[in-house]
Formats: sequence, structure tokens, C-alpha cells
Amino acid sequence: MSSAADEILARADWLQSAAVQAVFAAIEQDGDEARVVGGAIRNTLLGHPVPDVDIATTALPQNVMERARVAGLKAIGTGLDHGTVTVVSRGLPYEVTTLREDVETFGRQARVVFGTNWVRDAERRDFTMNALYADRRGRLYDPLDGLEDCLAGQVRFIGDPDARIREDYLRILRFFRIFAAYGEGDMDADGLGACLRQREGLRQLSGERIGHEMRRLLRARRAAPALRLMNDCGLWEIATGGLARTEDFNALRGLEDLAPETRDPELALVVLAGFVREDIERVCDRLRLSNAERKRMKAAWAVMKRLKDPVNLPSAASLLYEFGRLGAVDGLLAVWADLRARKTADDHRFAELLSGLRTEPVPEFPLKGADLIAAGHPPGSGLGNFLKCLEEEWRESGFGLSKRELMRRITECL
Repeated sequence: MSSAADEILARADWLQSAAVQAVFAAIEQDGDEARVVGGAIRNTLLGHPVPDVDIATTALPQNVMERARVAGLKAIGTGLDHGTVTVVSRGLPYEVTTLREDVETFGRQARVVFGTNWVRDAERRDFTMNALYADRRGRLYDPLDGLEDCLAGQVRFIGDPDARIREDYLRILRFFRIFAAYGEGDMDADGLGACLRQREGLRQLSGERIGHEMRRLLRARRAAPALRLMNDCGLWEIATGGLARTEDFNALRGLEDLAPETRDPELALVVLAGFVREDIERVCDRLRLSNAERKRMKAAWAVMKRLKDPVNLPSAASLLYEFGRLGAVDGLLAVWADLRARKTADDHRFAELLSGLRTEPVPEFPLKGADLIAAGHPPGSGLGNFLKCLEEEWRESGFGLSKRELMRRITECL
């Protein structure tokens, strides 16, 4: 099986690239070795995109820095205390980390020494499928027999799951996220049990770290079953501070073929946690979401409230004018998912409205205050009220009144 894996890796575009080969050539001197490790190997073998390439090496960080410089590559000491140097080759960044082994462990404050033992380096990683290495020719090195787990979609902790989690409680969320992205079948029982036993450790994590991991989890292929398990085990409540509507989220992901927005974390969080407006604020604060993410979630929630009567749905133009295209689409999808979860959705009507939201232009009110003044309306507090009345008349006409027709109404009222 490893020979087949070798062939797949040897043909990988990212490994054949001149950029990564230049990094290998710079590092592998004076008997030092370098191997790609982790996600790039896993993703290649499973047929997933490879967003970045990490390299492990026996070379010490200062040697990596010097050798990269001599080779004409840019080297940045992004994590020298942990042995990590970012080497930029042909515009692409590669994280190069010296092999490490734990001497003593105090939670995340493990005392680490640099080494040359590939097995020891593998033993301090999180999951077996992430402890895979490949040299510059694509030859696989599998010190912990992780290849079988990788190909089978089995996410298993390396060694004692409880010990791995106590080293960094974020690994609880990583366990669910990696399962959601790459897992097949049932979740590993030993790993799940350890997550349950260690779940209170999640309270020690910062909102930024939880938020970063949750965003990635919500985008993953099997996020729905992973989140259902998290919620059943009480992990979602600890991570986010509230409950989850997992059936609604499952229904949302059922609309994926119609709407790529169903993979967006902002919409997912509204569907999962947006029982009331305060929930939106709580989740945004807990996960340290950006102002843009918060704004999008609030807009989606507002549209949900606007669509509370699914029998009398507003027109696409009305929603577009009131909430903009993204807010209107998000809110419609959230309501559609809610009704689908309750098996009361009129899919045909919602699909038609979604099509209108995607294709119709966003209405733009054709008048401004300057138009009224030019027509003879005096400036002052009454100007805004008059403009609002005209705008309301324009909306009630189905946004059909032209600027000329509205101007005629101005002159008739003066």
C-alpha cells in the first residue's frame, strides 16, 4: 500500500514544484534531512486540495535560516523558540520546523528539545493521520502506522488520548474538526471518550483560538454529524455558551447544491445558535468574531424575523432593498432550513425567491434631498419627512415609479 502512496505523492504538483524543491535543496546539507509532514501528505492521499506545505527537518533553526539566505531564499524566524522558520521560495511560504521531542510536559508548557529522531517527533503530534512524512521524491515515511487510518478516514489520537488532550485542550475541537473534514464511519470511541472526560478544559481556551477552530469545523464536509455529537456531549455549550439547533443546521447543509453560502460560518452560526437576537451577540463575543462577521450575522437574523410568516413572503425586490443581496440570501436560507427541519418548507416557492434574490437588481431610490430643493422644496426638517413619504410611495408601487414620476408628485405637492 505504501508503494501506491509513494506514487501518488511523487506525482503531486506541489512536490514537483521548483519552489518546494529549492527549499529541500537549501536545507539538506551536511547530513541533515527534510520531509514534508502532516496536512499536505494527508490531503494528497485523500484527494483533497493542499493549501499549504509544512516541512520537518533535522537541521537546527539557525542553520535553516543561514542556508536559506545563502540559497537566495527569504527566511523569517516566525517561531524560533519552537524551532519554526518560514522560508519563502518563489513567493510561496513554507513553514520549516526542526524535529522536536518532549522532555517534560506541563500542559501546553512542555519543555521541548530539538532532535534528529523522526519517531519521537511523530509521537508528539496529535492524530495518526497527521504523523505522515514524505521526502523530496515522494517516498512515504509512516513511523506510527498512520497510513491505514488516513486512507480509512479514522481519526485517532497518537498514544493516550487523555494525555494528548491535556497537552492542549484545543485538540478536543480539532478532533471534531478533523473528523468533520476527513472522517468516515463512526467517530473513534476512545478519542470521543477522552474528549468527554477532558471537556472542562475547553473553558481555559481563549475565544480567538476557539473561534478559529470553529470556523474551520463549520466549513467541513461532515460538519453536521460532528456538531450533533458535540451538542449531545455538551461540548458545543461549553465552546459557545449556548445550545445548538443541529437539525436546522443539517437541513441548511441539505441546501448546499443550491447555495454555496451554506458553508459560510456566519450563516451556520445564525442557524445553529440564533434563537433570539442576544444569542447573536453572545456567540460573536464568545468566538471573538470580526465586525464584518458580526454585521453579516445580524443582517441574516433580521431577515429571519422579516420572513416569520412563510405563507406571505415579500418580493425579492423588497428584501434586496431592505437588506442587500447577501443579507437577504442568508436570511432566506436560514428560514428555509428551519422550515425544512420541521418538514413544512415549500421548496418550490423558496427556490423561486432565492433565484430572484440572485438575479434581480437591487432597487435604488432615484431621488435625493437635492432633487427636492431644486424642485422648490425649502430646506429644513420637513425635507426628510417629505422624502420618506415619496420613498414609501415608491416602495408601495413595487419600486416601479420613475424619477420623472416622483418629481411630478413633488411639484404637485408644492
